[in-house]
Amino acid sequence: MTKNIIFLLAFLITSLTINAQNTVIKAGHFFDARNGKMLENQIIVIQDGKIKEIGTNPKFSDTDSIIDLSNSWVLPGLMDCHVHITANLPYRNLQMEQMYASESTSLRAIRGSVVAKQFLDNGFTTIKEIGNDANYATADVIKAIKNGWIQGPTIIYAGKIIAPYGGQSSGINPEHELFWNFEYIDADTPDEIKKAVRKNLYNGATVIKMVTGDNGIYNAEDIKAAVDEAKKYNIKVTVHAGGGLAATNVISGGAAGIEHGFQLNNEQLQLMKDKGIFLVGTDFSYDNWYAYGMDSVTATALNNMLVDRLKRAYKIGTPMAFGTDIIVDLPELNRVQSSLKVLETWKAAEIPASYILQTMTIKAAELLGIDKERGILESSYYADIIAVKNNPLNDIESIRTVHFVMKEGEIIRNDNK
Repeated sequence: MTKNIIFLLAFLITSLTINAQNTVIKAGHFFDARNGKMLENQIIVIQDGKIKEIGTNPKFSDTDSIIDLSNSWVLPGLMDCHVHITANLPYRNLQMEQMYASESTSLRAIRGSVVAKQFLDNGFTTIKEIGNDANYATADVIKAIKNGWIQGPTIIYAGKIIAPYGGQSSGINPEHELFWNFEYIDADTPDEIKKAVRKNLYNGATVIKMVTGDNGIYNAEDIKAAVDEAKKYNIKVTVHAGGGLAATNVISGGAAGIEHGFQLNNEQLQLMKDKGIFLVGTDFSYDNWYAYGMDSVTATALNNMLVDRLKRAYKIGTPMAFGTDIIVDLPELNRVQSSLKVLETWKAAEIPASYILQTMTIKAAELLGIDKERGILESSYYADIIAVKNNPLNDIESIRTVHFVMKEGEIIRNDNK
């Protein structure tokens, strides 16, 4: 009797598996992120949130759910490796400390849930939330997404930013000392840095962010202390640095990435290439700089600086991952639309569209440590899939025309219906 029951259960499970409805996408044009090329007439078979099979003639059933994207350009879900979803400052009037005083963590979390949905709806299925989110507001946004209360991208999360005394503040009077600890952790020795890493991990961090060069410069040993501590838990360290000694120490300390790197010289960019350290350049356009309060002359000069650094990094071969860093929305534009203005800088630097797409997909996934499960469309990878109306290899701005979004096999947006 027992053998008969076991056989019956095995038969039922097998039958359910065979008859399970898959989702099949007919992709007229398909971006092969590994090789940076478009393939034609590919069929993607999706089962249980992952890609089961892909090719020109895979097997599928009449009972499967068919999505016809024959006239679209199908891409892996995009990734932004430097976002601040809970922050939003006034146009041309940056006042971080005012935001600390007037906006609670719960309010910041509500904003974060709205902005997270904007990213997902516009094709960004993964983001790296890099800090400045009050008292761990994004940790609750992530919980809400995982519980299915709201929709949002996969979020790689930094927690509070670890920095020398003062965070990134300036001019705080002594009566309000430590006001910045709403968003930063002061850590001035290797032991303090290790403790800060552990505190962030306790509160849900999956990446560690440090700041150096704003209020004090970390030594290479300080960076290494964070890297070694984070490595115990299989997570990475990325560091905000402009250039000079601060950036040199980050490179020597073995961080996974440098955020911004506006003043990096060629020697530093070459060292980053040699060590496999990523640049997340946050390459603001003129409009972004102007929105942050710069006058037109300064905004032009800063944008020209970024175009030059971006050209040099690409020529040298420094690994790069796409990041935006926008906390000021442009007039009449939402967060993602404002963020994508940085594409103007990439175009001005004459970076090929195929490479830009790779920095937003496979290369971003490598930096984030998720390249075995996301960033490309291949068998066994999560079905994070988007479609746009025009060929982004002809003009990278075409990624603004997203009309289909799938995250882990779930359809988030389908304007074809």
